[in-house]
Amino acid sequence: MDPALPTLDTNEHRIRLFEGMARAVASKGYGASTIADIVREASVSRRTFYEHFATKADCLVALYENASRNALAVLRATLDPERDWHSQIEEAITAYLGYLGSNPVLTQTLFIEILGLGAPGLAARRRVHQEIADFMRAVINASEGRQVLSPELAMAMVGSVNELALELIEQDRVHEMKTIAVTTATLVRAVVDFHSPKR
Repeated sequence: MDPALPTLDTNEHRIRLFEGMARAVASKGYGASTIADIVREASVSRRTFYEHFATKADCLVALYENASRNALAVLRATLDPERDWHSQIEEAITAYLGYLGSNPVLTQTLFIEILGLGAPGLAARRRVHQEIADFMRAVINASEGRQVLSPELAMAMVGSVNELALELIEQDRVHEMKTIAVTTATLVRAVVDFHSPKR
């Protein structure tokens, strides 16, 4: 199994289907990829596919959510709740972005193709962004000892990072994801510090 692919899901067949989806899309693009392509790349049967997913789009959404949650797990693992977030935000963001940049084809597929699914893709994107925003709020507000980061501000920061990442993807520079870590950390500090007069 490719170590750069998402691994939070522990079901072997689902993991193989995720890998098959990623390889098929990398080879042919999402629109041209078929379920036959996915199961061939995954070395599983069509019946196995339908035991886990109703459609090709369902498989892509599941891959997107699993990969995104794996990236968030990297972020969680890097942050020490016992330390002030200011001192470790850049390191944590660098680790998060490093995960995204570790598999350029998968990252490009997920960031771009998910938008082509219409409402289901947008809903998945919203769920993932909400999880990241909620995590940021929990860490920062706990460290500050009060609610300095509102849900709206947290989501605005997540959106900003997403746009910076999309810009790199469009320029075929996914492997340079870590280069936006300083900008991202600066943005987070600036927003929070503006709402924290004590600092």
